[in-house]
Amino acid sequence: MTEVMDTRLTPDESASDATWWRQAAVYQIYPRAFADANGDGLGDLPGITERVPYLRRLGVDAVWLSPFYPSALADGGYDVDDYRDVDPRLGTLEDFDALVAALHGAGIKLIVDLVPNHTSDRHPWFQEALASPKGSPARDRYIFRDGKGPDGAEPPADWPSTFGGPAWEPVGDGQWYMHHFATEQPDLNWKNPEVRADFLHTLRFWSDRGVDGFRVDVAHGLAKDLGDELPSQAELDAMPWDGNHPLWDRDEVHEIYAEWRGVFNSYDPPRTAVAEAWVAADRRARYASAEGLGQAFNFDLLEADFDAAQFREIITFNLELAASSGSSTTWVFSNHDVVRHATRYGLPPRRTADGEVREKQGKKWLLARGAAPALDRELGLRRARAASLLELALPGSSYLYQGEELGLHEVPDLPDEARQDPTFFRSPGVDVGRDGCRVPLPWTREGASFGFGSGPADLPQPDWFGDYAVEVQDGDPGSTLNLYRRALELRRELQTDEEMVWVETGRDDVLAFRRPNGWLNVTAFGDEPVDLPAGEVLLTSAPLEDGKLPGATTAWLRA
Repeated sequence: MTEVMDTRLTPDESASDATWWRQAAVYQIYPRAFADANGDGLGDLPGITERVPYLRRLGVDAVWLSPFYPSALADGGYDVDDYRDVDPRLGTLEDFDALVAALHGAGIKLIVDLVPNHTSDRHPWFQEALASPKGSPARDRYIFRDGKGPDGAEPPADWPSTFGGPAWEPVGDGQWYMHHFATEQPDLNWKNPEVRADFLHTLRFWSDRGVDGFRVDVAHGLAKDLGDELPSQAELDAMPWDGNHPLWDRDEVHEIYAEWRGVFNSYDPPRTAVAEAWVAADRRARYASAEGLGQAFNFDLLEADFDAAQFREIITFNLELAASSGSSTTWVFSNHDVVRHATRYGLPPRRTADGEVREKQGKKWLLARGAAPALDRELGLRRARAASLLELALPGSSYLYQGEELGLHEVPDLPDEARQDPTFFRSPGVDVGRDGCRVPLPWTREGASFGFGSGPADLPQPDWFGDYAVEVQDGDPGSTLNLYRRALELRRELQTDEEMVWVETGRDDVLAFRRPNGWLNVTAFGDEPVDLPAGEVLLTSAPLEDGKLPGATTAWLRA
């Protein structure tokens, strides 16, 4: 193998606490599906606190906590009633403080989810808006418009909601409110100074309680400029996302984040943030700048097939992009919105033979009822283990989703009466929804909810979950859980700066790259075995065969 420089990274100048996020392993917890301490079927904050020793042994640097605020759960907690409190079904502010203390005591940072694009329809502001007349200050906090027609009975525009159905809802007096997502999630008006000031208060509230950072939901959607005459959906679709689109990725959104950065930098160490911004790659860097949120999600590997050429192109591009912003990149294979990658990799590829991309964001089309092909579970898990080990060797932050360290597959066959995701109800027969990746974790082989709680879980778990339980994998050296534990341990030992050098392998189906300290990652994407270079084999995602790296396997070496 011969080394070639394929990308240049800005090295991490400091190992101080202020830069912990640059190469962190961040574990996403979906709180209602992690651990249930009180036996009501719903995961809660005390349940997470009880499992902090598990997280510490796993070896993660930080936890990203999905919404835990008071909510009707119209959208899994992303419909927020109160941004500065805890849902009583999940605990109290005192329970939150105890969780922060336990995590920090274990050397684990805490990132909390912030949902600034919309509130819930139960939020006091929105209830006040409904009780107030047209043109009132209360309604100005949201996006209200007069309906069309003599009595305002027609929506102001023909825009569809992301979750299906119309994006406008009447309130009974000739006006309608806008909701990008569920009807219960009215969009906020970020031109309103009261909205801006209140979120600054929220940032300080949680930062004062010890939160280390924020994950910003729909970060590219806050700034809007609808004008007096609303465009049609066809006109919106024809508009480029160049900073002037009426709804998405407007340049002035960065004025909001510059204000937030002032709050973050008033703390020592500064608080950090990561943007969920589904924007063109050349627009992503600004969200990740030091003057803005500091980091932005890169979902490109999540949308790639298990393919060496796709991986290399994506990795090279995103490392160069991160260097241009002065940030570090992020790597993600699974989260609460997409099909788990152990399942994705066992299904047909996204790209057809002629290169056409069938869909985005996780292959839900393959899991629709009556349309799912046979899943190769063993191949999917084998590829997922290989991909995850490669991910953890890359410079930048790795975002892990709860249960991927157990090798969990998607649960596509939930009964309709158990489903909770609004995308399923608003798009019946079209979108199976996201509940399949949100099924509560199995901790024990037996039990009403496999150790999740003392009784049944809020979302039903399949019988095969017991085979993937923490209890089952804990003592098995070859388990996926112990692969993650060892990988995260080695990552801490080996990782220094953010340098990475591609190593040519002479094969199109094999990727190799070198990190500092002689750390070499080799991943075989094809079916044929691979000769490994000389060196000490530190870890493999599957056993070597006659000294060779088998297909769909990653090896770490010190060479």
